[in-house]
Amino acid sequence: MIQAVLPSVAASPCLPANIPYPTLFGAEFLSLEANLVANYSKNVPIGYYVNHGAVNVTDVSFCNVTLSYTHPGQNDKVHVQVWLPTDTWNGRLQAIGGAGWQAGLHPAGLMGMTASIGEGYSTVSTDAGLGSETTPVNWGLLSPGNANLYLLQNLASVSLNDAAVIGKSITSSYYGQPPKYSYFNGCSQGGRQGLMLAQRYPDAFDGIAAAAPAINWNQFFVEDMYPSFLMDSLGAYPPSCEFNAITAAAIKACDAADGVVDGIITDEEACDFDPMSLVGTVINCTNFGAERPISSAAATIIQGAWSGAKKLDNSSIWFGVNKDAVLTGSQTDPAVIPTTCNSNGTCTRTSFELAADWIKLFILKNSSATVSNLTHEEFDRIAHASVQLYESIIGTNDPDLSAFRDRGGKMITYHGTTDSIITPRGSEHYYQAVMQTDPTVRSYYRLFLAPGINHCFGGPGAFPDTTFDAMRAWVEDGVAPDTLAATSVGTTPILKRSLCPYPQRQYYNGTGNSTAGEGFYCK
Repeated sequence: MIQAVLPSVAASPCLPANIPYPTLFGAEFLSLEANLVANYSKNVPIGYYVNHGAVNVTDVSFCNVTLSYTHPGQNDKVHVQVWLPTDTWNGRLQAIGGAGWQAGLHPAGLMGMTASIGEGYSTVSTDAGLGSETTPVNWGLLSPGNANLYLLQNLASVSLNDAAVIGKSITSSYYGQPPKYSYFNGCSQGGRQGLMLAQRYPDAFDGIAAAAPAINWNQFFVEDMYPSFLMDSLGAYPPSCEFNAITAAAIKACDAADGVVDGIITDEEACDFDPMSLVGTVINCTNFGAERPISSAAATIIQGAWSGAKKLDNSSIWFGVNKDAVLTGSQTDPAVIPTTCNSNGTCTRTSFELAADWIKLFILKNSSATVSNLTHEEFDRIAHASVQLYESIIGTNDPDLSAFRDRGGKMITYHGTTDSIITPRGSEHYYQAVMQTDPTVRSYYRLFLAPGINHCFGGPGAFPDTTFDAMRAWVEDGVAPDTLAATSVGTTPILKRSLCPYPQRQYYNGTGNSTAGEGFYCK
């Protein structure tokens, strides 16, 4: 953890009268409240403060400034919170991003804000006008057939720059001086927000840590629905035990390609495992507590998830997930292959709601629409409309980062290779596009793949809890990260690894203690 507390910072009393409204073009402020929170303590476990490790916040006092504002003519009401440590400010601002369909002021985001003040940052986050909604069901449509484009635009981009302006202004007013450095920190939705800021608002932040970014939004949500579409097309809904057995076999077949057997596939390109080779293999099915052969339907569906969504003419819609991704759901990830089974041995399909909500509300524009039993022509039309209607609003894949580069910004992204919600191949594809646009990209933006890490967190791999501090050291000290230190969480034994900057991958040379991270190299 990097921390530097300013020797003496005179803070204004935590009173609304002492904190003027910010100047925010295009907005009209409705309220400003300021409340002192004294001697606040909370343990923030690892995984809640994305891109960081765990933080034990002890007896921190801070001023909570809460503002509401509207964009006249849009009938929205956006809430922003800025938390300001009263006597431990380190001279820096850290904005906290969103998760799922939430823009930032969500439970995990509030934990991130708590950890931020514990480390001495002033911190800011926004609800983008969505309130505490965890899905777009209550705001996605103005009426049947009419998507709420203003709130979608708030989520996608507008609220992000608004929060940067507000956070800097309130911080400057409270301490009598602006933050020396301003940073953005997020994963998933928050990762997408970080990329959007670099693309569209390059002056908002000096540094950005953006993990598992939900860029290529319009494509990956359609991809997430593809396994369900295949199940409907086949009229078959295999139990999770069949998919899990195929995934385990793929890991066993391809694990050693990087030089060490650790239950993790590092080089996906070297893994050519064929799921059809397991059809008929009898497994002990945990869903029913009985033996069961792996079906051709299960092999076909998982091959589709790996290969990616295809149009009727077999051309690609989007990339698939890696072969070691957990597709049937886990403690941290919802199921991209969503089935539920009865004790009598019959299984049915449930729904992957994150993607289903996107399609129903924003593509079909009908909250009562069904996304089951689509024809292939209907699926293709949905995929096309998703890009056609919303790419410029929330696609977040513009490869031109020249303005961010020229202002001196630095950005680090990591993406877990076992992410089943947002395929890491999308991040690779984006980084390749940036490299083609600007061969100097490594001087300001680096992507690290995290083998064995699920969506944002979890999995058997090593978690890069050093991401934010590496980004900060790059901004403040000019130290570019050639590798990213990572440590597994909750595994036995604990694994240490140095993650490699894309397009390099991690290999073991056969010498040293691989568990401790010895003997690994990048190529």
